[in-house]
Amino acid sequence: MKILYAAFEVAPFTKVGGLADVMGSLPKYIQQDNTEIAIFTPLIGSIDQKKYKIKELENSHLRLYFGTAQYVFTLKMCKLPNTNINVFFIDNPKFYSCFNSVYPANIDSWYEQERFICFSKAILEYSKLLNFKADIIHCNDWHTAMIPVWLKTTYKNDDFFKNAKTVFSVHNLAYQGKYFKEILDFAGINAEEVYHPYGLEHFGLLNWMKGAINYSDKIIAVSPKYAKEILTYDMGEGLDWTLRNNEYKLSGILNGIDYEEFNPETDKLIKYNYNFENINEKEKCKKDIIKDYWLNYKKDRPLIAIISRLVEQKGIDLLKCIENELKELEADIIILGTGEKRYEDFFVWLSYNSPNIRARIEYRPDICNRIYAGSDMFLMPSRFEPCGLSQLIALKYGTIPIVRATGGLDDTINSYPNVNANGFKFYNYNAQEMLNTIQYAIDTYKNKNEWQNLIRNAMSANFDWHKSCKQYMEIYKSLIK
Repeated sequence: MKILYAAFEVAPFTKVGGLADVMGSLPKYIQQDNTEIAIFTPLIGSIDQKKYKIKELENSHLRLYFGTAQYVFTLKMCKLPNTNINVFFIDNPKFYSCFNSVYPANIDSWYEQERFICFSKAILEYSKLLNFKADIIHCNDWHTAMIPVWLKTTYKNDDFFKNAKTVFSVHNLAYQGKYFKEILDFAGINAEEVYHPYGLEHFGLLNWMKGAINYSDKIIAVSPKYAKEILTYDMGEGLDWTLRNNEYKLSGILNGIDYEEFNPETDKLIKYNYNFENINEKEKCKKDIIKDYWLNYKKDRPLIAIISRLVEQKGIDLLKCIENELKELEADIIILGTGEKRYEDFFVWLSYNSPNIRARIEYRPDICNRIYAGSDMFLMPSRFEPCGLSQLIALKYGTIPIVRATGGLDDTINSYPNVNANGFKFYNYNAQEMLNTIQYAIDTYKNKNEWQNLIRNAMSANFDWHKSCKQYMEIYKSLIK
């Protein structure tokens, strides 16, 4: 079986969200004796080509027409670290290597469409050039949503793709790639063929994600709960009718995490390694990270962490509603992340105007792991969360999640005081309910026996990729029978 993964970010080369972690981990576990895998991603300028030994392939120049203009692409390649899987990097200096960020801010919306359309079309053409005749083409989010549309329209009579089946993963339904239908001319797709309610037309605009949902052979949401939520009016982001119409091909598969990367026993990014048997080393990690955040260490005072994109989805508005109460908690709070300026400014203001809250407005993977290791609790008050990886990482590091029961957060956290509890949940998107849950966690922290049981349950929870990969392989096999 040949499997092609198309994704705009792949860890460790590029990372903005959970998509990168999935694409950097899932293929490693999918790889078996009878599978051949290729991953395609853009060559973003920030990628360290020397570090990963990325080399340009000979005769890889590819000329493609979009609209009336010709664009030239080149292809580079390396191995996914610690695997034999080929990762192919598509470059065009106008679209990819000219940026150090995966999704540049404040770019023209037409140009944004061009970036993703050109990338997706180049994937199909390079697969032909490499003679990689995929049985499964697995696309991710709207950045590659054009591929299932092309395969059922422009490429439908191309013998090279006649047996290819498409899988489309919804990592975040909120980002759909809406635009005016004129972009179809640039993409080389006949508007009369696709611009209708059962194709790409959506309330008078073109919607690439809707197209992928309609034209792909299988749809995967990244957790079972999220697969149910997106069928509803409240959580369907305007696509609930389309998803219900395609429910027969929708599945929910929980993301896993790579315990080779996230493991406090072996993690080289933290100063003190530990497991549950020598959990006292975790307290040393706490002293280490508290010093970095200009807070004073106090024994038996819990440390609550937030590592997040600072956007509305992540529940930041709930924190703004109770900022005064947060200052009075018998706990310290540390934040790491970047996002919308209004939220960045809010956390900077809190840092200067509270004795117990400190924020760093940046993204630093090395600091992330030290925060997971050094914190006692991990707060995720998301308005919606398709899967969430942060709570899974926190569990492994013995840092107890406090989450809103939505999407993958509800699937993975068993709320205290239930049997086998590994965290705390609140159910309504309500600031007071969140505050009550935080306070409940702080009160429970004072009971050392109960807290040790929580840590034991958290660290023994297993969310590796093996179970999820089995589900993916079952879907792949069912499509190519």
